[in-house]
Amino acid sequence: MNSQNFQNIPGPNTISQAKLHNGMTILSFSNHNSRSIYMVGIMRGGGIFDPQNKTGLAHFTASLLSRGTKNLTFPDFHNQLESNGANLVFSCSSQHAWFRGKSLAEDVELIFRLAADAIRNPSFKLEYVDRLRNQLLTGLSLRNQDTSEMASILLDQNLFPNHPYGQPVDGFIDTVQSITRSEMINFHQQHYSPEDMIIVVSGAIHEYQIHDLAKKYFSSWNRQETQQKNPIPIPLPPQKSIRKHMFLEDKSQVDLLLGSFGPNRTSQDYVPVFIGNNILGQFGLMGRIGKSVRSQSGLAYYATSSVSGWSDVGVWEFSAGVSPENIEKTTNLIRDEITRFIDSPVTDEELENTKSHLIGRMPMALESNAGLANAILTMIRFDLGLDYYQKYTERIRTVTAEQILAASRTYLHPNRLVITSAGPGEAIG
Repeated sequence: MNSQNFQNIPGPNTISQAKLHNGMTILSFSNHNSRSIYMVGIMRGGGIFDPQNKTGLAHFTASLLSRGTKNLTFPDFHNQLESNGANLVFSCSSQHAWFRGKSLAEDVELIFRLAADAIRNPSFKLEYVDRLRNQLLTGLSLRNQDTSEMASILLDQNLFPNHPYGQPVDGFIDTVQSITRSEMINFHQQHYSPEDMIIVVSGAIHEYQIHDLAKKYFSSWNRQETQQKNPIPIPLPPQKSIRKHMFLEDKSQVDLLLGSFGPNRTSQDYVPVFIGNNILGQFGLMGRIGKSVRSQSGLAYYATSSVSGWSDVGVWEFSAGVSPENIEKTTNLIRDEITRFIDSPVTDEELENTKSHLIGRMPMALESNAGLANAILTMIRFDLGLDYYQKYTERIRTVTAEQILAASRTYLHPNRLVITSAGPGEAIG
């Protein structure tokens, strides 16, 4: 199937792009198949800027942006959204602060106005600081009893020792308890800036509307001296396997993770690894790993794999939910499948079926305004080229079994994995 048969795929001729004098980039895509719009944006202010012993500050700050501004109280802010059936939320990742909004097309200015007000003029009112802190602490208490979450935190800490990627963006109970209102105000002033900010809007709008609204609400926000973050080198890959287990009381299941580095999002290895991972731990009933660990051996409730690629590094993870007595057997089976995977190329049948699956599901991912906007953000964020999805079919089709094998051998080393788990059983490490 050729990519030109797909409808509604954004590309250089259909994506409108503009840059404001303050360094902010605006992209829009007209999609008149629905009456709605979806907006997504990123800006500086991610968890990598958290000071030592203040993990969670960036997340706390971003979460407060919609809880009242210098112009609108918290109730007024949300009443305007709710009365128009609109939505606007703020969040945080390691690298960025994020915002996402959706509304009917006729209310797109409302989303721009409230987003700009929240980003530029948050009030950080003490009442809502304290209220949100209590909510965050409750969430952290629940997280600390979640076997999947704690196994994931253990993996990050041991794959990225002494690096911001090794810390949970939402912080820890003691660090969130110690964060003050003044620290959030200072964080906002030091790190939030229009420079390098990106906004993408998709929906029943015209490009001139979006550009005009961006200028109206953001052009007066001038570039300012923000605190720069020198890139912290990614740690070296593990030279031997690392095993950690966290005991959690009153749990019957263990969540198990095995992880290693993967390719970054712009690496030539990314697409071969992406396809290979689908064969290894996703396609059908969770790929080869699911077939071996779950279907044939009956050792796990689930067994799968995933690949995440960022601008500077990627992670290749293998996960399973098991009974405590099956941890070692499951770990060995996953390692065995990884070993087989890097011993010989995938079969022609596996490769063809996976390619057809990946190509076939791509148009479905671009059916919604959210899917379209997020796809455009991915292209611009990682400098993939605005024709990336128009050439997606060709990119997938031309990958060979030998390329998958070579790329996988670069990142997968069965005896050099970080292996973590959480649940019943004696703590390790």
